[in-house]
Amino acid sequence: MSTKVFTRQDVESHNQAGDLWVIIDSKVYDLTKFKDMHPGGVGVLLHSDVAGLDATEAFYGLHKGEVLDRPQYKRLVIGTVKDEEPLVAPPGPGDISLVPYAEPTWLTPGYYSPYFKETHRTYQKAIRQFIDEVITPDAAFNGSRGKRPSTEVNEKMAELNLFAMSLGPGKHLKGLKLMNGLVTPEEFDPFHELITSQELVRCGDRGYGDGIIGGLVIGLPPVINFGSEELKQKVLPEVFSGKKFICLAISEAHAGSDVFGLQTSAEKTEDGKHWIINGTKKWITGGMYADYFSTGCKTEDGFTVILIPRVEGVETKPIKTSYSPSAGTAYVTFDNVKVPVENTLGPEGGGIFVILSNFNHERWVMCCSSARSQRYIIERCLKWINQRKAFGKPLANQPVVRAKIAAMISRAEAIQAWLENITYQMCNMSYKQQASKLAGQIALLKAYSTKSAQQTAQDAVQIFGGRGITQSGMGAEIEHYYRTVTFDSLLGGSEDVLADLGVRQAIKAMPKNSKL
Repeated sequence: MSTKVFTRQDVESHNQAGDLWVIIDSKVYDLTKFKDMHPGGVGVLLHSDVAGLDATEAFYGLHKGEVLDRPQYKRLVIGTVKDEEPLVAPPGPGDISLVPYAEPTWLTPGYYSPYFKETHRTYQKAIRQFIDEVITPDAAFNGSRGKRPSTEVNEKMAELNLFAMSLGPGKHLKGLKLMNGLVTPEEFDPFHELITSQELVRCGDRGYGDGIIGGLVIGLPPVINFGSEELKQKVLPEVFSGKKFICLAISEAHAGSDVFGLQTSAEKTEDGKHWIINGTKKWITGGMYADYFSTGCKTEDGFTVILIPRVEGVETKPIKTSYSPSAGTAYVTFDNVKVPVENTLGPEGGGIFVILSNFNHERWVMCCSSARSQRYIIERCLKWINQRKAFGKPLANQPVVRAKIAAMISRAEAIQAWLENITYQMCNMSYKQQASKLAGQIALLKAYSTKSAQQTAQDAVQIFGGRGITQSGMGAEIEHYYRTVTFDSLLGGSEDVLADLGVRQAIKAMPKNSKL
């Protein structure tokens, strides 16, 4: 880039088709040769009061600042404006956003929290930088193309033991070096896991995010909690190293939330040493990539969970959904699949306990992600209403727009506060206590989070207008969020089912001597 310095008067004289300069945030751009390639046409440059003038406001009303970082546009810079400094300062990798409510309160400068300690802050800074530098670029490249996360990203995540940490605290972390030694397995608690879940959301592509870790988060806990020691010693190192992948295979075309309606069957061979499994599974996140399937089956003793490796008789086909194929969403067929009985997870006929114990963690993770993704949208809406003008004034001057933002912020803050309270209980309760005391709360929080998310998505589209339904440009993130936000309202239990579960749990706990 040229370091030549110009005055504004110098630039003003270059205002014709054959000699066209503009100023954008203190930098001078020569658009003479570029004008005919301008996506909006040459007329936009010649007839909109920007030729030879400061086009900063006009540019940011139509484009993201990242456009200027592309090599083809950097080459257009011929100098800077005398005695002027850039006003726009894009955040660097790992930086905390200074946009109000873009970060949870505990991360916002000048605020405090009773929950988060210095170990959490140090961990958050490191994982955000890693995600910004390694995961987000891969998500932008592969997510838009519907490709699975790259091998390089999986390897780098494995080096930091991010796959293991995404499952929260527990014995599975023993002996592992976490985040290059930044936090010990003994220190790692549910708040570290909350940070992991919330930071991963910031990669900006929901399908890619589920593809990189969604199957593992819901598919591996049954192995950790209910698998034999021999099974764990084989499977965990393979998955934590990023060399093999796992998913949870419960839902079927015949049964979604109705777990007892599953039709996939498992019958023992005559010698009792193997299961023979037949059936199908549908909407299986990560199924296209999976080497292992934690599978719900109907057996002679009832409902049983079996770990099925990708062996002969296992086939997967992609299912097209409203988010990226990067998620690996699959239709899975089991045709006379032979599996050792040692792959049974938990007791035969006790599969419902295996799945129910998994649901709390799965739903809590989804609440973490939902809370953070709503802030992701709030940040973009606040930036947009301050730089976009309508009727001669910024959108922020419109009371109806401010009312929508107020509702977004209120919902996000309420969800995060409830989430942090539940997470604190998780830090101080045994696994058994969590199962009995937090199932209802987590179910209600998930139902509230996902309903709130859908309202935020709808409001964001209204604020961005046509850009909010366009898959590129200023509103790309808004369009993506609006298109994919309903996933959380269905996965892990639908909103209506979970809301009812929460109330039923409350009714069950009612003291018998309580009367009006």
